[in-house]
Amino acid sequence: MSWRNFMLVVALGLSSTFTFAQSNLLNAKTPDQIGQKTEAELVADNDKPLPYGYVMDRDVLMGKRVWEYIDLDERVNFPLYFPVEGDLGPDRQPLYNVLINGIKDGKITEVYDSSYFTEKKSLSDIEASLVYIDTTDAGREYFNAGETIPEEYIVKTEIEAFHVNAYKTVGYWYFDKRQGEMKYRMLGICPVVPDVFTLNSEEPEDVELFWVYFPAVRDVLHEAKSFNNKNSAMPFSFDHLLNSRRFNAVIYQEENVYGDRQIKDYMKENAQMQLLEAERIKEKLRNFEQDMWNY
Repeated sequence: MSWRNFMLVVALGLSSTFTFAQSNLLNAKTPDQIGQKTEAELVADNDKPLPYGYVMDRDVLMGKRVWEYIDLDERVNFPLYFPVEGDLGPDRQPLYNVLINGIKDGKITEVYDSSYFTEKKSLSDIEASLVYIDTTDAGREYFNAGETIPEEYIVKTEIEAFHVNAYKTVGYWYFDKRQGEMKYRMLGICPVVPDVFTLNSEEPEDVELFWVYFPAVRDVLHEAKSFNNKNSAMPFSFDHLLNSRRFNAVIYQEENVYGDRQIKDYMKENAQMQLLEAERIKEKLRNFEQDMWNY
């Protein structure tokens, strides 16, 4: 078998697995029955995200808010990014589509302009950051002449799911003295995309699109599923994926006395030292839990 034929067989095999996540796949008699669930399955799937336990302030022996950067170029983070092309049905959507569609449908309302969740961001503000309409030089000539600009001279640029480069998260690491363990609670998530006004330039600038307060959108994320590479019949919900930290992230900021300054502000122009500083912060949090059991 030639290398080209081998790659074709592999590609067809992978493409066929994209439909395995649909329910009733093995019992369907016709293709239109794929995805239809029985009444028993609907009752079993009518669940809610696992509720957070109540934590009293006096039970928090140590707490630290940290901000992390999830790079979608890393393979372990692919379930947050793919699929970005093709129509694979409502059960196969990237996290970006889940968030943006939830905002447009009114299911997600706790949307803010920063990770401190002080000022809300409206749908019109978000849409203004998603679409940029411009005209070509030929179109400007029509405009200057007072004529109607033909549609072929109007260029519309829109942010899509494949433009998302990363996600930023903010969460709270705390030691629960009642449970005797270190825990993590995600507070917010933010898609990082190129600025739509510089998208067609050689070096587009990344911007924070919006911050979503995570505890308020858990129901929406629980209904949306991400791909499970080991068993596509049992996909993970995005709520489970994020709460169980099934991703790799780098700390870029921690809560500190200097106004929560970022690592890049005091480790300037040295990417290696910034990564080492992020590991130092992570190790500091980990050592606190270990020190609790040393006498």
